[in-house]
Amino acid sequence: MTRILHILDHSLPMHSGYTFRTRAILRAQQGLGLEVRGITGQRHVEPGPSVETVDGLIFHRTPGKAEGPTGVKEWREIQALADAIVALAGEWRPDILHAHSPALNGLAALRAGKKLGIPVVYEIRAFWEDAAVGNLTGRQGSLKYRFTRHLENIAVRGADAVMTICEGLKADLVSRGFAADKIGIMPNGVDLTTFGEPAQRDEALAQKLGIEQGPVIGFIGSFYDYEGLDDLIAAMPMLVERHEGAHLLLVGGGPMDADLRAQAAASPVSQRIHFTGRVPHAEVERYYALTDIMAYPRKKSRLTDLVTPLKPLEANAQMQLVAASDVGGHRELIRDGETGVLFAPDDPAACAAALADLVDAKGDWDAIRTAARAHVRTNHDWARNAQRYQVVYLRLLGESDDGRIPAAA
Repeated sequence: MTRILHILDHSLPMHSGYTFRTRAILRAQQGLGLEVRGITGQRHVEPGPSVETVDGLIFHRTPGKAEGPTGVKEWREIQALADAIVALAGEWRPDILHAHSPALNGLAALRAGKKLGIPVVYEIRAFWEDAAVGNLTGRQGSLKYRFTRHLENIAVRGADAVMTICEGLKADLVSRGFAADKIGIMPNGVDLTTFGEPAQRDEALAQKLGIEQGPVIGFIGSFYDYEGLDDLIAAMPMLVERHEGAHLLLVGGGPMDADLRAQAAASPVSQRIHFTGRVPHAEVERYYALTDIMAYPRKKSRLTDLVTPLKPLEANAQMQLVAASDVGGHRELIRDGETGVLFAPDDPAACAAALADLVDAKGDWDAIRTAARAHVRTNHDWARNAQRYQVVYLRLLGESDDGRIPAAA
């Protein structure tokens, strides 16, 4: 049985879009008959044993915490993770090292792979220098930004195969001079065994939250600046003008939480804006079931133009209507007017108009929901998409003559 060791920034039991994608990948690969494990670097900060089984998946941890100035600290992290990979390979010999961004993981995998004689796949979920800008923890063009980009280039250059989650990331790498046929695409997906049939509306929960009426606009996710939730809150008075029963349900938390709550409290329709705080992942479906339209008003930036988000796909799998800003990452997922609607980014009026128009088009809702779920099932179901990895693995193990990396369908 082929063994794949996934090299990760962090993993379950921590909850994030990163860990949920990892879980879906590993489960799907198990379903294909592969033997899989994960190993995390020193940035996995959740307390726990050195070897941990979560949801039937085995994760190994890298001990210690790297110290030192920028540059030195990162190289120490890389070496610690590389050493941990080599040590693990002594007892559980993997056939492939499959590293996932950030580049520190890719570089650790390259060091370990060279020592062990094992091929390396490097998968990019986002450019972390752009993510730092989007999270307001970095500045585009800064020394740290350029350093992170340089590390990414080294990892891409050294890997035996490269995967990205979308066309935007691949196109950016090709523009840097990397060969297109070295880079495949493994799009974001949904584990339809987890997001199966939509939950029934919980009237008691709706009453508790004060949203018995409708329509209800929802957002479930992390409250980062680039998500544009300030524009969504600003759009609410205009939406209420056209649909006086409208409510906004914001589920989650994050760095912008306090600012968003203050903005909502000052809104003339503050009584129609509801925050739940973070909820257990197992409870998310209950909140999807309370909404009529899920809104994703991401601001326009390098990050949002290049990277496809996961949440709209989860919403589609739950038979939810989706309205999203017209940025590159959303355009790869949503066919405007068919599987959802797109509106101009950074424009609360455009957001309000799109939401109000979609509410008015209630007769089209079933067709849009059905088309969106069919799109997810055909193009973004992990059980099907994970087979693309098989093509890459077989080539690297010398079991296939096809030298090309599979692109997305």
